[in-house]
Amino acid sequence: MTHSERHRPEIVVGLVATPPDYPARVAARLTAELAGRLAERVEANVRWTVREGWGEVAPRRDGGVEALLDDVAERRAGDRWDVAICLTDLPLHTGGLPLVAQTSGRRRVALVSLPALGLQQLRAVRAAVPDMVSRLLTDASDQRVPPAGWAPAEMARRVTAIHQVVGKAGELGYVASPLIGRVRLLAGMVRANRPGRALLGLSKLLVGAFGTAAFALTTDTIWQMGDALGGLRLAVIMALGLTALVAWLIVAHGLWEKPGHRTPPELARLFNLGTILTLTLATAVSYLVLFTGTVLVGALLIDTSVLGQTLQRPVDFTDYLTLAWITSSLATVGGAIGSGLENEETVRAAAYGYHPEPGGWRDERDG
Repeated sequence: MTHSERHRPEIVVGLVATPPDYPARVAARLTAELAGRLAERVEANVRWTVREGWGEVAPRRDGGVEALLDDVAERRAGDRWDVAICLTDLPLHTGGLPLVAQTSGRRRVALVSLPALGLQQLRAVRAAVPDMVSRLLTDASDQRVPPAGWAPAEMARRVTAIHQVVGKAGELGYVASPLIGRVRLLAGMVRANRPGRALLGLSKLLVGAFGTAAFALTTDTIWQMGDALGGLRLAVIMALGLTALVAWLIVAHGLWEKPGHRTPPELARLFNLGTILTLTLATAVSYLVLFTGTVLVGALLIDTSVLGQTLQRPVDFTDYLTLAWITSSLATVGGAIGSGLENEETVRAAAYGYHPEPGGWRDERDG
């Protein structure tokens, strides 16, 4: 540190990630670059220090936005940060609209609901956080930085997820539109839930389904069934198989979030919808992998003359696709039965309200 840097006033910005799972990953990437962005967009003649962390307990679900802001304010005061920004994966609402962000000048804290930002969450956070820090320091009349020269509505133009600003000076909420905002919120929940992790967690299921499919390919009854069924009935069988798989995973591994004194009904519904969408996406990708593999195995094992003799007509590649379609759908049901052998932690990670226990963090539903 140079002599001039030591004499610059220091402003400490805390990034609180809650829970310490996906939000912590976003916070870690933002921490590495936030000081430079604050110097560029807020004040260059300040020594910006960015610190990250999370609380020792899970955020309260039943207290809403105000309770979460109080928790962050307590953390800010305890760590002697000038301002604090909370990144959370909780889907929040205010006035029936999805809440994207909230600033509280009297607490000197703000929060960002990552799922409300949709799919491009890191880019939106990069755009929003410097403005939020500037607004908090202005509302607190901090003399180390010039007053924010932009109106709060300007951040709505900078962050596409924001539809409008509600509240009063010092206590501002940035909300999304009723329809598009809810669609973006659900997409963001699936993004934050990391469906790729759920897909990896279903590896044993996929192996079991491949085994079932390989056995089914050896029976000419399946060949005749695939030839007799039309596209609509095959699609229905596929949909029923995928639905059965998702339902089995939820029931067998206790992924359904029940409303209670700590989880309001609206939040429980959102958690369950996020879980269903995540599992549906993961199982759909698994089905595509299974289907592709079944097509290749069928084409290698079953000669066209043998298949044509059974079907009593000339065959082409579309017949192999049809055979793989019905075989994959039936194998998916068999894989659902075998999914009870999956590792409990990897499957439960697909539940939106569930978080693993890194150092004192615990599953809120257990306590």
